[in-house]
Amino acid sequence: MTTILITGANRGIGFDLAREALNKGWQVYGSVRTEAQAEQTAAELGSGFTPLVFDVTDRAAMSAAAASLDATIDILINNAGTIGPPDANQTTLNMDFDGFARTLEINTLAPLAVAQAFLPHLRKSENGRILTVSSQMAWMGYAKSDRIAYRASKAAVNKVMQGLATDLAPEGISVCLIDPGWVRTDMGGPGATLSPDEVAKGIVAIADGLTLARTGRFIEWTGREREF
Repeated sequence: MTTILITGANRGIGFDLAREALNKGWQVYGSVRTEAQAEQTAAELGSGFTPLVFDVTDRAAMSAAAASLDATIDILINNAGTIGPPDANQTTLNMDFDGFARTLEINTLAPLAVAQAFLPHLRKSENGRILTVSSQMAWMGYAKSDRIAYRASKAAVNKVMQGLATDLAPEGISVCLIDPGWVRTDMGGPGATLSPDEVAKGIVAIADGLTLARTGRFIEWTGREREF
């Protein structure tokens, strides 16, 4: 049976990723930040889902959760993220620098920290895979300057995961970035073009079939590869 760990599993894309994985008969672990979220998410998702309580920026709690887990992990999906400060306060001419730093902490540093914390579990798998949810807004071909803290954090995590892919390739662990498109979540807003359910199906399909042949790539939720 495939075992998957999804960060930020209590809402948005993360919740639908967990539900899609359960529909495939996989064992699903999902990170949430509080005990209340753990209880609610476990009740909503049902059998086969096990919550792990830690904030992705709390490395001590993350390490404790990893140490308590006696399981092989085949797939890690770094899904937890933030859009950053209010739009008016994340431009190059008016930046909430504390908010910018927090955005980098959640969107850039945390995915690497999670990968390191659960790497021993991934190494037990015959086909370990790490997928990190990025954004089309990270693409260097865009010169837009709105939400620059968010854009920069996702561009940075792309580079971090590209490096991780290089370092883990000799161990047979594949790493890729995912472009989920514009999704109707709290982050994407009600006007977005895609539903979390359809995007989750696409991402789980990519995770299921990911091999070293595509390690280090930036892959749209549809399976199409895109430029960094």
